[in-house]
Amino acid sequence: MGLLLLVPAACGGASGSSTGTDRAAPVVTKLTSCGLPLTISAPPRRAVAMEQNATEIMLALGLSGRMAGTAYRTDPVLPELETGYGEVPVLAARYPGREALLAARPDFVYSTRASAYAPDAGGAREELARLAIPAYLSSNDCEDPTLIPSSVTFDAIFGEIGDIAKTFGVPERGESVVADLRRRLEAARDISRASSGSKLMWYYSGTKTPAIAGRGGLPDTITTFLGAGNAFSDIPRQWAEGSWEKIAERDPDVIVLADLTRGGDGDSAEAKMSFLRSDPVASRLTAVRKNRFVVVPGSAMDPSIRSVSAVEQVGAGLRDLHR
Repeated sequence: MGLLLLVPAACGGASGSSTGTDRAAPVVTKLTSCGLPLTISAPPRRAVAMEQNATEIMLALGLSGRMAGTAYRTDPVLPELETGYGEVPVLAARYPGREALLAARPDFVYSTRASAYAPDAGGAREELARLAIPAYLSSNDCEDPTLIPSSVTFDAIFGEIGDIAKTFGVPERGESVVADLRRRLEAARDISRASSGSKLMWYYSGTKTPAIAGRGGLPDTITTFLGAGNAFSDIPRQWAEGSWEKIAERDPDVIVLADLTRGGDGDSAEAKMSFLRSDPVASRLTAVRKNRFVVVPGSAMDPSIRSVSAVEQVGAGLRDLHR
């Protein structure tokens, strides 16, 4: 089959936690999130983060004491955030249903994935708004595809961190987290010199029809930042299903593997490598024959607090491969 079928996107700073004595200054925050106006009349005290990337952004801002729940952890939590994560009730292994979400009595809901607001999950954001529960959604995955920017930018990721920090009345924390991420991103530019000329394939999941990165998503942005090339940048979608015959025609010389812990077909990096080395078509790829793999956590392939570390990891991996 061709490389044109859309699949779900990869799903998936300072540490510390807020305590019950955290006194945020009164603030009314007005935001527009994926076309939906949000008014937050006071800093939330019972927020629910509906998946890992949203959870880790909140934890990086030291907001565990303001969280009534988290859900849908796809990878081990970043080590520096484990303490804060342990303070937050886990509402569901995946998304909590609407009743379970409302039972947590949230005053703010946050997700980086539109699927969190599906009818069989938390319910539409408009419905939550009618219950006076503002619900924020990352611009990278708006319900209306026409509102999604054509490409992921680091400024947009940093802007989202700032939005959440302002919402909770702690803008200085957001500024501190973003300043550190910007510093690391600039430092990573030195790594990019070793990456020039590499032709990458970002491989998220699946074996028979692998999910690979096309144009406009975070993998494409990281590839460009590092001065490398995305072997599938002509696919006008962030993620698409491919066939190994089509992939072999492009013959990427480096494969970036998502290491997923959910246990599905071809999820872990080890399972992917095992498949690639045994499949009659995939085993002939240059990257496979020369053992040119770079591994990153699956959640790092979506915009998140991990995006800069993904730049660092892929850049360092490419540098090591070219030594």
